Amino acid sequence: MKKNLNVDKLAEMIKSKRGNKGLRETAVEIGEVSASTLSRIEQSKLPDINTFIKLCDWLEVSPDYFKDSSTPKSKSNEKEIIAHLRADKNLNSNTANTLIKMIEFAYKSEVKNK
Repeated sequence: MKKNLNVDKLAEMIKSKRGNKGLRETAVEIGEVSASTLSRIEQSKLPDINTFIKLCDWLEVSPDYFKDSSTPKSKSNEKEIIAHLRADKNLNSNTANTLIKMIEFAYKSEVKNK
């Protein structure tokens, strides 16, 4: 089965984490990515593999998170929630990490109870 990159999800996550920061400032923060490349990706254009890996590192998510697949994975909701918490600039890192631990615990508890 062929898997595709969900560039819309990638663009949404980048915009969310970037917030009110400019493209240039964000590109410098990510490192070795130009503002124009970042702009194209935010318009749902496909990045090259090196840029994609850098963006995943910056977003703190696995590259697998952006796979388009017709069969959903069992922990997709957990991963999606965690990715959004990590990307949310309105939360400080301690609060986000605490919420992430709570979510991971809740999902592990549900698996044990089934």
